[in-house]
Amino acid sequence: MKNVLVTGADGFIGSHLVEMLVQKGHKVRALSLYNSFNTWGWLEDSKYLKDIEVVTGDVRDPFFCRDITKGVDSVFHLAALIAIPYSYVAPQSYIETNITGTVNICKAALDHGVQRVIHTSTSEVYGTARYVPIDEAHPLQPQSPYSASKISADAMAMSFFNAFNLPLTIARPFNTFGPRQSARAVIPTIISQLLSGKKSINLGDVTPTRDFNFVTDTCRGFLALASSSDTIGKTVNIGSNREVTILETFNMIKGILGSNAEIQVDQQRIRPEKSEVHRLWCDNTLIKKLTGYEPQVTFEEGLKQTVEWFSEPKNIAKYKTDIYNV
Repeated sequence: MKNVLVTGADGFIGSHLVEMLVQKGHKVRALSLYNSFNTWGWLEDSKYLKDIEVVTGDVRDPFFCRDITKGVDSVFHLAALIAIPYSYVAPQSYIETNITGTVNICKAALDHGVQRVIHTSTSEVYGTARYVPIDEAHPLQPQSPYSASKISADAMAMSFFNAFNLPLTIARPFNTFGPRQSARAVIPTIISQLLSGKKSINLGDVTPTRDFNFVTDTCRGFLALASSSDTIGKTVNIGSNREVTILETFNMIKGILGSNAEIQVDQQRIRPEKSEVHRLWCDNTLIKKLTGYEPQVTFEEGLKQTVEWFSEPKNIAKYKTDIYNV
């Protein structure tokens, strides 16, 4: 059994990744952000909780990072601040968590001889597509403080491969969705508002396109990258090779729920003009070539599973549908 550390394990993708690793027989140390309430995010509800070693702390602290990487074979580094609107008002927080946190994890992994590090990037680093589909050679465009912090974090992570031979891979997932996702993301905000009975759904710009991927497919991509020595030292997209507009997504969710609700443009959800990423469409040729990875869940099936999860009263109760979640 491999000893695996997952940072950001209490979050949306991290909690699903932890469960997938446990299912495959790995011994998982799961990092949850320290808080005085002693809550472990989405890990609280996991049926695998008894099989997980939960630790609480913060990747911004280098001494803590050295402690949690002891005795670990592999690290999946997902801990990050990811909300784009919040990065407009608190950019320094993104520097400290996303960049400094990444340096701390990479240095600790190097010092302890960790065998594999998977660092999590984001398709937001590409900005609005200059060509489609977007491959890994696409120019990087910092269109928000969040994307700028992730571009910097990716560069710092890759520097540890180039300078110190840290066996590192940068995983660059496109738009992941599914159960447990924050309402700051567009699919949960649509579903949660519709389930609350609203007839007028508050959204921002509905013309951009995204390459949506169900969360289990994103996690499978992480595992595929970690299992292949051919991915070391490379940046690899994880996506479906399909783009869909936000408006199309809204109409598909409406159809699943049988709703006749209409869209109301909420100005506070509109990004600054030069900050909006208008088009994302993943070229997933490289991950297929290196690992044989193929997405397994269609967008339509993923939406149905997501709606089903949100429809459970105990789940939707965790969301505040009347508040814009920055």
